[in-house]
Amino acid sequence: MVQTCQWRIKRGNGRPEPTEIEKWAGELNISSFLARLLWRRGLTDPRRMEVFLGPNLRHLPGIGEWPELDRAADVLAQELGEGRTLAVWGDYDADGVTATALVLHFLRRRGYKAVPYIPHRLTEGYGLNFEGLEQLADSGAQCLLTVDCGVADVEGVERARELGMSVVITDHHQVGETLPAARALVNPKLESGVYSGAAGVGVAFLLMAALNRKLPGDPVDMREYLDLVALGTVADVVELTEENRILVKNGLLLLEEAKRPGIFALKEASGLPATSAVGSGQVGFSLGPRINAAGRMGDPSTALELLLAEDLDTARELAQTLEQYNRERRSQEDTILKQALEQAEQWKDSPGLVLFDPEWHEGIIGIVASRVRERYYRPTILLARDGDQLKGSGRSIDEFDLFSGLCECREDLVRFGGHPQAAGVSLMEGDLDAFRESFCQAVRQQVGECLPEPSLYLEAELGLDRVDLTLVKELELLQPFGAGNPEPLFCSKPLKVQRHKVFKNNHVSLELRDEQAQKTMQGKAWRQAGTLGPEVSGKNVRLAFTPRLNTYNGLVGIDLQVRDCRLLSDKS
Repeated sequence: MVQTCQWRIKRGNGRPEPTEIEKWAGELNISSFLARLLWRRGLTDPRRMEVFLGPNLRHLPGIGEWPELDRAADVLAQELGEGRTLAVWGDYDADGVTATALVLHFLRRRGYKAVPYIPHRLTEGYGLNFEGLEQLADSGAQCLLTVDCGVADVEGVERARELGMSVVITDHHQVGETLPAARALVNPKLESGVYSGAAGVGVAFLLMAALNRKLPGDPVDMREYLDLVALGTVADVVELTEENRILVKNGLLLLEEAKRPGIFALKEASGLPATSAVGSGQVGFSLGPRINAAGRMGDPSTALELLLAEDLDTARELAQTLEQYNRERRSQEDTILKQALEQAEQWKDSPGLVLFDPEWHEGIIGIVASRVRERYYRPTILLARDGDQLKGSGRSIDEFDLFSGLCECREDLVRFGGHPQAAGVSLMEGDLDAFRESFCQAVRQQVGECLPEPSLYLEAELGLDRVDLTLVKELELLQPFGAGNPEPLFCSKPLKVQRHKVFKNNHVSLELRDEQAQKTMQGKAWRQAGTLGPEVSGKNVRLAFTPRLNTYNGLVGIDLQVRDCRLLSDKS
């Protein structure tokens, strides 16, 4: 048994711990332990700590601080005021679907109709396409609003204008060298400042909030759309810091209430109590994947209809369709993952992995790329056949900016776009070998010849004597967890494994004894049966772990969620 990651204890970026930390803890009515955790996360004064722990909506910057929002809202208000028909073009993932649903619902509440258009992943691909634009024009659309897409669609926007549509773009993806000629373009990547990390649904929400002030009649309460903002933001794996943290924290409360029929039914289909509390984990691993499954396996409009459903019977029927899509997605994912790992073994010494099979499902390869990336800790791109081209999804590691790297490979690509950690590509099959070579070269240029190893960043050493309900409840104040705000991990003191048991084929249960603290606790290592074997029984170990509440049959306890294990020598 060996540890699988490098362990690094956070040290506050080399800064000395402030002498006032105990005072700050008293002012905030928290433990000095929690205050130190906040400080190590970059919250360097009590005011920032207070906002982090109490992320109220009043802490959001005013939308007037983002000038382009106001310009785009003026364009939409003018178009709607003149009675022009608005079309909303969204993406087929959870971010795009929630953004589309939010805009449509808002406009309906304000007395306006809009025509939605979400392209099919397999037949149309991402972003604007001529056929879809012509279909909208034929239906009478005169103004086009994009959500979660459009910033790279120079030709698409030009075609929309030729068809007589004025275009407003909202997006949050990386910006290329040439911008489309839209009447207004709202993207936080275009300018530094507020809401810089907003997801597509977050940008759409802010634009509707600006528009809410400009339309005639009584404004609506924009807070009622925060459930959709939270769902799309968490599912898109953007950083849950600053403004995103505030939006998501408040949106999770609405997801708990589930007043929207589609959310109620989605929770039921996911196996969650319909009015139970929802954390970012449940959104990321249960709700979001079912929304995404519609775009991956079938018609993304099914997910949109679910979020717009006005009654529970309709919503439940749609939610069951998504559940079936999700089951199909999981089955195919397992098959593709096995094949991709076999291919990856042939290229495991390469700085980047580019894997291809003509039979792979285009809607699933992005998920599998994440799993391969986790196994080998290499930037990974999986490709499937798409007509006479190859289309792929990539996932990166912390040390490599994927979008920037793909910019170095543009001569081998037909199209690409995305983020530093996730991106999509299209290329001709004849360029596969050249792309694989240029991609590996791009990885070397950024990370060097010595390939990085995965690291776990640990908050502090923590003995079991300090693990109690008070500590765990205080750690819950750090929620929601996600990119930019990871769940805290701790390094245990030496523990003896008194019992090792595999359950449900792939998970491990451990009985752990801290002799120094004279305390025994249970540990759970999810999907680690292959690496955390029975040889640890009777051995001394150190764990990288997170303590979590465990409620079973009405009883509340604490489990140690094990992320990694270091086997100690008998002398340790």
